[in-house]
Amino acid sequence: MLTENQNPNVFRHSHYAGSFYPSDPVKLAHAIENMLKEATADTDAGPVVGLVSPHAGYVYSGGCAAVGYRAVQGRKYDVVVVIAPSHQTFFDNASVFNGGAYETPLGVIYVDLELAKEIGNVHPKIVLSATGHTGGRAPEHALEVQLPFLQIALGDFALIPIVMGNQEQDVVTGLAEVLAAKLTGKNALIVASSDLSHYHQAIQAQKMDDGVIDAIEKYDWRLLHDRVASGAAQACGAGPIMSCMYAAKRLGANRARVVRYTHSGLVTGDNAEVVGYLAAVFDRK
Repeated sequence: MLTENQNPNVFRHSHYAGSFYPSDPVKLAHAIENMLKEATADTDAGPVVGLVSPHAGYVYSGGCAAVGYRAVQGRKYDVVVVIAPSHQTFFDNASVFNGGAYETPLGVIYVDLELAKEIGNVHPKIVLSATGHTGGRAPEHALEVQLPFLQIALGDFALIPIVMGNQEQDVVTGLAEVLAAKLTGKNALIVASSDLSHYHQAIQAQKMDDGVIDAIEKYDWRLLHDRVASGAAQACGAGPIMSCMYAAKRLGANRARVVRYTHSGLVTGDNAEVVGYLAAVFDRK
């Protein structure tokens, strides 16, 4: 039985097709397929439990995202949890979408309503809500831009879309613990959507981003928390990354690797104010 605030008839339609990525489904599919073909194959990957993927426009970060998604291409998952930060609206929890589906130019991805209810009803900081998904100042892009990659890489899957309005430690740990409990025994993938440092000169940006890379590869979400909290490192989706790391480890992923790092200056040629991007994989080896 669904909770009162779940509405399976509410679809979250694509808002950033035509800006962050192509709106034409044929061109979109072709673009992603080409990026996946060009991405380096990870022949050493075990079963992948978690990913970190950037969320800028595909022209800037799509090639980086493709390296992460190449690690899961062709694999089958019953459910994919995508965790994104909220760039538009502040709210004091993590919002599990209470609607029925997200839609992209490639088609509809249905929410696992029963699992969403289970995740959104056990912790005071993890709630079923449209906030961060369809409401607020503007719809959130950081979750939406992951979905076409998932559609091409995986094919069919059920979705749990989560937007973090607050990335404080109680929300990070609460979400991770709920996901670890509710995804145990399920064939699930967790995707954390995050870019890294913003608008620093390239050399400074890479130094800051190295702090994130090091914390991920040490598989230490607390170290990442401390570096971001101190300002030594930056990631707009630090909360989603930390929840993904914590939950993936609890779900049996025993290895963390950053498989690609880049920044916007390498695309535009302007190294004065860059945005950093990485793709990371958490797998069982």
